[in-house]
Amino acid sequence: MGILSWIIMGLIAGIVAKLIMPGKDPGGFIITICVGVVGGFLGGFIGSLLGLGKVTGFNFRSFLMAVGGSIVLLIIYRLFKR
Repeated sequence: MGILSWIIMGLIAGIVAKLIMPGKDPGGFIITICVGVVGGFLGGFIGSLLGLGKVTGFNFRSFLMAVGGSIVLLIIYRLFKR
């Protein structure tokens, strides 16, 4: 999966995570992309550790792991910004 695909999936995952957990977060669009991309890596890593499979490309399971990682990262980000 190329870097452009990761950024696109991260952007979408970050937006979905933000829709699931609305709130006032500083940073706007750029932070949403960063949370999504890093959350995608985090979700893939955690999913691999838990035996949920590997991130194999742009598919639904990989997207769910990216959204899950983005939500976890968004929770951590909010705790530190508080």
